[in-house]
Amino acid sequence: MKIAAVCGSGLGSSFMVDMNMQSILKEKGIGSVETTHFDVGSAVPGSADYFFVGKDLENSVHNLDNVIVLDSIIDKKELGEKLQKVLDENGITK
Repeated sequence: MKIAAVCGSGLGSSFMVDMNMQSILKEKGIGSVETTHFDVGSAVPGSADYFFVGKDLENSVHNLDNVIVLDSIIDKKELGEKLQKVLDENGITK
């Protein structure tokens, strides 16, 4: 499975969310999930299975499936909870 973080430029906030996802997955001992980050224009259907975006971009990614909206991109607890839900829905454990 591939999960992507998406932001306006693909450099700052999406990179931070990507690194936080990697950290959370490592803490959980899950190595089977790939993470990446994109800018809004480069995130296209099929480039990832799930897309995590900040609330400010929710209306800019209507072309994507499986979008997870983060109320706060800096809240690692919220990211962890929403990431865990995706993992649970896909039966991914250690």
